Amino acid sequence: MNILLIGRSGQVGQALERLLHNGHDLIALDRSDLDLTDQGAITSAIDDSDPDVVINAAAYTAVDRAESEPELAAAINATAPGLIAEASAAAGAWIIHYSTDYVFDGSGTRPYRESDLTQPLGTYGRTKWEGEEAVRRANAEHLILRTSWVYTWHGHNFLLTMLRLASERDLLKVVDDQIGSPTYAEDLASMTVSIIEKLEIDELNSVAGTYHLTHQGQTNWCDFARKIFALAGIKGVEVEGIPTEAYPTPAPRPRYSVLDGDRLKRVFNLEMPDWESGLRRCIEEGGLARSK
Repeated sequence: MNILLIGRSGQVGQALERLLHNGHDLIALDRSDLDLTDQGAITSAIDDSDPDVVINAAAYTAVDRAESEPELAAAINATAPGLIAEASAAAGAWIIHYSTDYVFDGSGTRPYRESDLTQPLGTYGRTKWEGEEAVRRANAEHLILRTSWVYTWHGHNFLLTMLRLASERDLLKVVDDQIGSPTYAEDLASMTVSIIEKLEIDELNSVAGTYHLTHQGQTNWCDFARKIFALAGIKGVEVEGIPTEAYPTPAPRPRYSVLDGDRLKRVFNLEMPDWESGLRRCIEEGGLARSK
C-alpha cells in the first residue's frame, strides 16, 4: 500500500514513520518539506506520491499559545486538513486525520461518543473542530481519529514536563479536577497501522467516519503525575492536587473529556489497552524504570 505521511516529526508522526516502513511504500514529509498553507504544494505532493492513504499527523498543538496565534492555529488545524482532504479525494485516496478531545466542552458526565455535541472552549479546540468539518466537506473517504492527552519521549508533553520539574523541585502542584485518558503515541500509531491494514484487506468504504482512539480508563493530571513518578521510581517529590482555578491558563480546558471507544471496537474489532499499561510500557521503553 502506498502511504503519504504528513507531519513526520510530531509525536505520532515519528512513531508512524517507524511502523509504516515495514510492509508499505511510505513517503513521509514534515513542515520543512511541505508548506501546509500552500494549496498547490499540497496538491502536488499528493499527486506525485500517488497514495492509497494520506495520513495527516500535522497539527498546531500549543493549546495556550493558540489564544494569541489564532490565525496560525487555524491555518494548520482548520484550513490545511481541508486542502489535504480535497487533494486526497481528487486522487482517490483515503485520508486519516487526527483530532482531539478538546472539541468537547467537558460538561459531560459519561465518556463522549462520536455523535455527541461538539462545543470547543478555546481556539485550539475550535480550530481542530473546524478541521474535522473541512475533512468531512471534502467528500474524501476519511477516518477522523479523535485522541487525547498524547505523550511520548520527544516533543512537548505532560510526561516530559513532569520529569523535568521533578529534577528541579521537591513539591509539584498539579491540577486534579480535569479528567481524561492519557494516550501513548506509540500505541496510537500502532493502532492506526492496524486500522490501515484492515482497510487494505477489507476495502470497507462503509467504515468512513469519526472514531475515538485513546487508551481505556480515566485519570486526572495530578494522579497521572503520581503514576509517572511511581513507575519511573522517582522518590522525594510530593505531588499536591490543586483546582483548575488555582492554575489559570490563557486557554480554557474541558473538565471532563474522556472518549468512548466502543465504535472503534465494534467496527474494526480493535481496542486500546488501559492507560496505566500504556504508561508502564512507555516508561520501560524509555529505559527510565530500569535505571532507577
